[in-house]
Amino acid sequence: MGKPSTNRDWSQIYVIYGMEQWQTLLFLLFQAVLFSSMSVLFLIYFDPICAYFEATLLSSAAWARFAGGFAGCVTALSAVCLFYAAGNFFYSALPLHHDMAQRIVGAVSDWSTVKNALDLGCGRGILLNAVATQLKKTGSSGRVVGLAQCKRIALSTLRTANMEGVQEYVTCREGDARRLPFPDNYFDVVVSAAFVHTVGKEHGHRTAEAAAERMRVVGELVRVLKPGGVGVVWDMVHAAEYVRRLQELRMDDIRVSERVTAFMMSSHIVSFTKPSEHVVGLGEVRLDWR
Repeated sequence: MGKPSTNRDWSQIYVIYGMEQWQTLLFLLFQAVLFSSMSVLFLIYFDPICAYFEATLLSSAAWARFAGGFAGCVTALSAVCLFYAAGNFFYSALPLHHDMAQRIVGAVSDWSTVKNALDLGCGRGILLNAVATQLKKTGSSGRVVGLAQCKRIALSTLRTANMEGVQEYVTCREGDARRLPFPDNYFDVVVSAAFVHTVGKEHGHRTAEAAAERMRVVGELVRVLKPGGVGVVWDMVHAAEYVRRLQELRMDDIRVSERVTAFMMSSHIVSFTKPSEHVVGLGEVRLDWR
């Protein structure tokens, strides 16, 4: 999977796309600062804390110092982990998402022949606009449709497309990914970034019901893809499920990227080609390290 080079001003990108779920980031930072303060207090008041442990909980001075030191170490380690989690969340929310969008675009060999593309779960439009930019660069007359879950998201996505200067290549449509409002064999390319794993989350991510909902999405993705078309999905945790379903649907050239940590979870890019003719037998799976 290729990785087109990009030279972007990150301050401009943050202005365009903003920060989703900033409340989570603030919560992580608040907890990190809280635990950091507690660890400093443990360090400053170590002897009084040990004396308190000895007087109230432990009869031995040695055990009291051990308990005080252990509690201080755990508090400091918790602060480090929370700062790391906050940093990873901040990085995953936009810089990594933008980078993965470029990798997804690079997984399609020839955009000049693409007439219709679909971004499943377009969100803020990071991947959608990357696809539109690629269509614009190649001089294609194609268009990319972003499937949004509600009108508010669709309008927000169209605004970012306008800010990126690719509005003429982009349209948005509300719809349910489990019942795509498009005919069979319609799109040359179908892409999705950090969306499919959210389908069925009301059942719990690890439940059979949620897995069934995700597999319905994969089936719909294949249904609307033209024979010979390319599908590329970047998603969290469940890449092995997608591969098994794509094998069952007899897809060709199934590829799985190296593991990428996003939002403190393991993620992969899965790409495949819809065969022009019916193929008997399970598709081959390749591990792509490019």
